[in-house]
Amino acid sequence: MSLDQKTVKRIATLARLKLSDDRVGPMQQDLNRILHFIEQLSEVDTSQVEPMAGVNTPFMPIRKDVINDGNYVEKILANAPEVACNMFVVPKVVE
Repeated sequence: MSLDQKTVKRIATLARLKLSDDRVGPMQQDLNRILHFIEQLSEVDTSQVEPMAGVNTPFMPIRKDVINDGNYVEKILANAPEVACNMFVVPKVVE
């Protein structure tokens, strides 16, 4: 498949691109290269590939839902400017 200059101008209009006459030729070449690449992809044998509805796996791996603190209290509080009773001390915002 090859695009002519009239089709390239039409595509530019649909894409709301202002394409000057001196840019139509290079754009035509770029689009024709893209279409040629797509034609090459159609030559790949995909008869043994199962169709997919999306790129995500159909199921998520299940893990135990365990709540823990990670046992990093000292490391986390080391970043705080002020600590009291193993908690961050923040300034009062609402009176």
